[in-house]
Amino acid sequence: MIGRSAQGIPQRSPDSHPAGLAEGALAGRRVLITGVSRPGGIGYAIAGECARAGAAVILTGLPGYDVEQGYPDAGPAVGPEALAARLREQGLPATALPPVDLADPHGPDRMLRAATAAAGPIDGLVVNHAYSVAAPLEKWTAEHIDRHLTVNVRGSMLLLKGFVDQLPHTRAGSVVLLTSGQYLGPMTEEIAYAVSKDAVRGLCAQAAAALADRLVRVNCVNPGPTDTGYLTGDEWDGVRRMFPAGRWGTPSDAARLVCFLLGKDAEWITGQTIASEGGFRR
Repeated sequence: MIGRSAQGIPQRSPDSHPAGLAEGALAGRRVLITGVSRPGGIGYAIAGECARAGAAVILTGLPGYDVEQGYPDAGPAVGPEALAARLREQGLPATALPPVDLADPHGPDRMLRAATAAAGPIDGLVVNHAYSVAAPLEKWTAEHIDRHLTVNVRGSMLLLKGFVDQLPHTRAGSVVLLTSGQYLGPMTEEIAYAVSKDAVRGLCAQAAAALADRLVRVNCVNPGPTDTGYLTGDEWDGVRRMFPAGRWGTPSDAARLVCFLLGKDAEWITGQTIASEGGFRR
């Protein structure tokens, strides 16, 4: 169906997009997803897509961060617990973990321990969380730079290590990292974020090679500009015009690709960064 966005621009509803994975495509999988914090975010969409495909999902997020960023749909009442409860009402296995700040060097280990205690060994990991605060070069501080690198790079690396540590040697695993479009064009208002996400993309290639003999696949998704509520008005419309389809990417566009990479149909894909950008013209 065709609807209208908050800005009044005709836009195709996500409900009319092609269906995601077939029911049961992720049956028997246990998937930990970070960065699940609000209904308009990519993490929410990934969790729903994986659960509908049969995975037992373990959700974690930091709703307070999104509140600080001013997202109108953010808050503890709509965080991971709310989504997990909604999925369970639909008969889908879902568990929410207490919030963990991945700036804490012990945070990733604490998160993995909580996940395995709740659900058993995890064989799928989606590293969807991100710290992103815009600042032009002349406004940089050591704290601004360090927070991006700590959360986005070190946090991702330690989560990956913890995932491998808890995975039985007899079981294959799949990791999906989230990068951005920094490798396709400049992001001059958020360079610290862009640099950290380029490091995540590098982590994908290196870890995929290191873990190949463990049958752990590691891939990376660039979701492109996604309408998660961070732009409005003329800025929103300016980005919309850069898509051939005349619409922004939606969280479900990215979620379908992430879930595909977790599943058996992608078992021959590893070490790749895949863009889901709908032909976005920079």
